Amino acid sequence: MFKGSLTALITPFRRGRVDEKAFQDLVAWQIAEGTDALVPCGTTGESPTLTPAEHIRVIELCLEVARGKVPVIAGTGSNSTDEAIELTRHARIAGADAALVVAPYYNKPSQEGLFRHFEAIAASVDIPIVVYNIPGRSVIDISVETFERLATIPTIVGIKDATAKLDRPLQIRSRLGDRFCQLSGEDATAIAFNAQGGVGCISVTSNVAPALCAKMQAAWAAGDLATCFDLRDRLMPLHEALFCETSPAPVKYAFSLLGRGTAELRLPLVEASPAAQAKVEAAMRGLGLI
Repeated sequence: MFKGSLTALITPFRRGRVDEKAFQDLVAWQIAEGTDALVPCGTTGESPTLTPAEHIRVIELCLEVARGKVPVIAGTGSNSTDEAIELTRHARIAGADAALVVAPYYNKPSQEGLFRHFEAIAASVDIPIVVYNIPGRSVIDISVETFERLATIPTIVGIKDATAKLDRPLQIRSRLGDRFCQLSGEDATAIAFNAQGGVGCISVTSNVAPALCAKMQAAWAAGDLATCFDLRDRLMPLHEALFCETSPAPVKYAFSLLGRGTAELRLPLVEASPAAQAKVEAAMRGLGLI
């Protein structure tokens, strides 16, 4: 259903407010550069600090530009099941192609609680759902067995896997085959993830290097391993730089180097340190992006 290079969009801010023009310019640029799908209001989009009204508005802004051109997978997760249902309902009404729903953070539910959370959302909203597993931020890992149960729900169609466990996609594939869409959430291991059964990456790096990320994924799909591996290797210093401090601080600084917006974040996140900025700038120059 979804494949290739998908961008986990940042949310640009200017003087404390969502910079709507910068965001829509980013969406248009992503499409022009070959990005296969767009994901607003995820972790990289700082969804935890967006107000409910901003969250809804950012999804609508993305759809205004992207509708009919590339799929939009709207981030609609919450640690409150009721809130996640409301956000997912809005995404469905607004016209999103799917919803990205993160494992409930902070609550630390059991595997049964996780299943019931996603089951309740799927029962309430008729939209394809991609389950987002990111234990490093949610403090809970969705087990392979729970994914087997979730895959029996027709509208739960895939996973964004940010565990960095490269045995995981093969474990899921061995149980569910290729009918379950597996997308990496880790730039540095995206091609290795594909080799284990994945079909693409929801990428942070593609915010600032969309053409290179798209070409890498397209080369993999075409079986052009020489091109794919060359791009994989060239992009690695940028991946490392963009995760040298808590994301999305480094990628927002990289975004500002492109002249497309500010490096501004919302507390409790702060802008990248001078040391991190130096790493990002060096990686960007190394790829000829600035």
